Amino acid sequence: MSRIGHIFNQLRKAGKKAFIPYIMSGDPSLEHTKKFVAELEEAGADIIELGVPFSDPLADGPTIQRASERALAQGVTLRKCLTLVSEIRQTSQVPLILMTYFNPVFKYGIGAFIKEASDAGVDGVIVPDLIPDEADDFIRSARQHGLDTIFLLAPTSTGDRIGKVVKAATGFIYYVSITGTTGSKLSIGDPMKDMLTLIKNSTHKPIAIGFGISTPEEAAAAAQMADGIIIGSAIVRLIAEGKDIKDFAKKIKEAI
Repeated sequence: MSRIGHIFNQLRKAGKKAFIPYIMSGDPSLEHTKKFVAELEEAGADIIELGVPFSDPLADGPTIQRASERALAQGVTLRKCLTLVSEIRQTSQVPLILMTYFNPVFKYGIGAFIKEASDAGVDGVIVPDLIPDEADDFIRSARQHGLDTIFLLAPTSTGDRIGKVVKAATGFIYYVSITGTTGSKLSIGDPMKDMLTLIKNSTHKPIAIGFGISTPEEAAAAAQMADGIIIGSAIVRLIAEGKDIKDFAKKIKEAI
C-alpha cells in the first residue's frame, strides 16, 4: 500500500478526515517551499500537494496562475521540483503529490519522469489535463514504480467518466467541487451531495474535495461529505501576501 493509501486508512479507522494543502513549488523560492512544507506538516497536514509551475495552467484561477508566473520567473522547472522533493525527503516522510500539466511530463519523457519522481520520493501525481482514456502509458509506468495516479471528477462527470476514473485512480479520487478554476466560490448543496453519493456507490476508494474551499467553515462542511479536503488558493494567497500559513493550516485541521 502506498503512503497515501496508508494515511487514508489510518484516518478512516480513527474517524478523521485528510487535510491536503497545496502550495506552488518555488513561490517565492524553492527554499521557502521547503520551509512551508515543514510548517504545514507541523500544523497537521496529512498529505501535501506541490504545484509544478507551468505557463498555461488551464485548471487554475488567478491566484495560482500568478504563483506559477512567479515561480517560472525564478527559473523553477519540473526537474528542480523533483530535486526539491529529494531534499524534503531528507527530513520528512509526509506524503507528497506533484500537480503538473501533461506538457512538461511529455517533454521530460513519461517513463523518465515517473522513475525519477519515484526515486525522489514523490507518492502521487495529478495531471488535470490528462484523462484516463489517454493515460495508458502514464498509468502503466506509475504502477511499475509505485506512484499513485490521482484523477479528477467534476459536477459534470457522466457515469461513464466516473467508471473510468474509479478504475484508473489510486491513492484517492479528486472531486472538483465546482465547474470553474481553482479559487472560485464554493457552493455546497444537494447537487454536490448527489454527485458524491453517485461516486461513492461506484467505489470504496477515498474521495477528497478540492477547488473553492477557503475557510475553516467551508472545510468542515466539505469534510462531512468526503474523506479529505484540498485547499490551495487560500494558502497561496497568504504566501503572496507574506502572511503566516501555519496558523491558518491549524485552523483548517481543527475544523475538519
